[in-house]
Amino acid sequence: MHITYTLTDESPALATYSFLPIVQAFLNRVNISVKTSDISLSGRILANFGEYLKDTQKCEDALEILGELVKNPQANLIKTPNISASIPQLKAAIKELQTKGYMLPNYPDEPKNDEEAQIKAKYQKVLGSAVNPVLRQGNSDRRSTKAVKDYAKNNPYRVVEFNPNSKTRVSYMKEGDFFSNEKAVLINEDCVASIEFVGNNGKSEVLKEGLKLEKNEILDATFMDVAKLQEFYAKEIKASKDDDVLFSLHLKATMMKVSDPILFGYAVSTFFKELFVEFKDEFEKLGINPNNGLSELLSKVETSSKKDEILKKYNEILTNSADISMVNSDKGITNLHVPSDVIVDASMPAMLKNGARLWDKEGKEKDTNAVIPDQTYATIYEAVIEDLRKNGTLNPAKLGSVSNVGLMAKKAQEYGSHDKTFVAKEDGTFKIIVNGKVLLEHKVKKGDIYRANQAKFDAVLNWIDLGIERADLTSTEAIFWLDSKRASNKIMIELVQNRLKEKGKNIAILAPYDACLKSLELIRGGKDVISITGNVLRDYLTDLFPILELGTSAKMLSVVPMLNGGAMFETGAGGSAPKQVEQLVEENHLRWDSLGEFLALQASLEFYANKCNHHKAKVLAECLDEAIGEWLENNKAPSRKVKEDDNRTSHFYLAMYFANHLARQANDMELQSFFKDIALELSSNEEKIRAEFNDAQGVKVDLGGYYKFDDEKVNKIMRPSATFNAIIEKIGQR
Repeated sequence: MHITYTLTDESPALATYSFLPIVQAFLNRVNISVKTSDISLSGRILANFGEYLKDTQKCEDALEILGELVKNPQANLIKTPNISASIPQLKAAIKELQTKGYMLPNYPDEPKNDEEAQIKAKYQKVLGSAVNPVLRQGNSDRRSTKAVKDYAKNNPYRVVEFNPNSKTRVSYMKEGDFFSNEKAVLINEDCVASIEFVGNNGKSEVLKEGLKLEKNEILDATFMDVAKLQEFYAKEIKASKDDDVLFSLHLKATMMKVSDPILFGYAVSTFFKELFVEFKDEFEKLGINPNNGLSELLSKVETSSKKDEILKKYNEILTNSADISMVNSDKGITNLHVPSDVIVDASMPAMLKNGARLWDKEGKEKDTNAVIPDQTYATIYEAVIEDLRKNGTLNPAKLGSVSNVGLMAKKAQEYGSHDKTFVAKEDGTFKIIVNGKVLLEHKVKKGDIYRANQAKFDAVLNWIDLGIERADLTSTEAIFWLDSKRASNKIMIELVQNRLKEKGKNIAILAPYDACLKSLELIRGGKDVISITGNVLRDYLTDLFPILELGTSAKMLSVVPMLNGGAMFETGAGGSAPKQVEQLVEENHLRWDSLGEFLALQASLEFYANKCNHHKAKVLAECLDEAIGEWLENNKAPSRKVKEDDNRTSHFYLAMYFANHLARQANDMELQSFFKDIALELSSNEEKIRAEFNDAQGVKVDLGGYYKFDDEKVNKIMRPSATFNAIIEKIGQR
């Protein structure tokens, strides 16, 4: 067995240049091999377009290789956060690679021929959640470790008080959304289905064929009524203006790569309706797609002969309509500029911990109308605001913890639905058909967004059992978050109830709104609770509660026990990564906190030791656990300020504490003997090494790219201490 460490994007990737050599050195000492696998956005692009590249530029399809690895009982994978990628990000990455000499084709928004259609289809493969559904061949166990939770209680983040008179609210559709239109069926035997669209003119088109369904699998389908969506947006824009609150849109246009960019685009075109009507012909000529946001619109308008008229109208709408929440007030970047700038699972918790306020164009905090069109999960955020209004500001020093057991194996539910999401080209009916029999059907209008989802029975059963196991192991109250008003959840509730009965267990099943309120009640009382949820809710909750409890979701331990016996260890969220990269470039200071990587490595070593009966791996795992505890106690997390300890220095301290504990342990005398000298060398050079790290700060640096770094340049930037590098090299030598 070896450990695979992923190479990804932005801050986590920069941190890897510093941390991975330390990992490889320590593990090489005990003959554990650490291999890397590039699943970055640029890596995914290059892997899919080999025919356009020189032989020296071609690279393996790491994602495809990892997709096979995770089915292997020997899989041991450490995954850092990657860019999911919206279309604007994809285009920026393509442009950067082209400037570096990679002769890639442009992304065709509207393919004009078969070749362009094939190019677009290839690029679609790297968009959105291209990575996670492939790698997650197991269900998720995500929690805060005791050391992390204790540290958070003893060192609570600065809380922004919630004003009980706050006008902040969550708005969502009451009809016509995905939730309202969902239908579901439990498959009674293995079969193969097709998804077809039948126009009102009787013409039929097969959209997907060969859809394999298994016995007891849950299949659901639904659609978004875009006419009602636009009515909803118009109503909420007016209400935001009338109530003097910010209009703030919260979607997940990266992961939900087919549906949510369209939902985003309708918000843009509804908010700026007069602009799109008045300059319809000009916008068509310029190739403006509202799905890509205001940033692309304003960029394309620069070349228009009607630029002044368009900008005058644009600014007039901004002045007269509701205030839009800002991503960057100083630069005039609104919530509607780029679809990937505001990601609901990160943006909503950040708003809630900020006194439920966001920022206006002047950089001032203001109450907000948080608009989340589909009600499926919007109600959890509504519940948090309800709780804050009733019970006051949360106190992280006293809160218990909400951990999560999440269904996600075998592309369960929405994140596996991109290949089954379609836009109606005309009025008609979507049908899922097996052997001529219609399983599910939906009548739609032109432009409506349809999607189908699957959840395999063995994945669901494993998820239920994992939830029961975690509840038993921790003696903690658990709650299944399932809504009987949602068609697929209604079927799942029956499966859960049957399994609980078989196991002789009694675990509550509550709709998300009620489950959220109950969880908040428990953690306010200092108790812990386990949320057992479906896939998307898993993603949202593993940001929501950690951010409310710890101030960040990057400090969570995320373990994915694979169905076939391997395991993946995920390392936290990358939501603030772009701003951190910006600071590094401007000041050579990286504030990314690698605690998630530390926790994942410790869990990976523990798994390795148990799986391979490897004594030295067990010693490393135990000593790393103690080192992480000391690192937390001594508050060695990166500072936000330049010329203070940053990510690189935090890695040094972990290495020093790790070596110290290996030198003190008595379970392996060979390791003890070797690390006594290393520990002494690290501690005696502490101030010199710190100075080498911190003296390098305060200047601009060149990474040689954003989506594809220059390895030589970044290695020098992220490893500026010659003293530390020499010691690490000594550890790794055999």
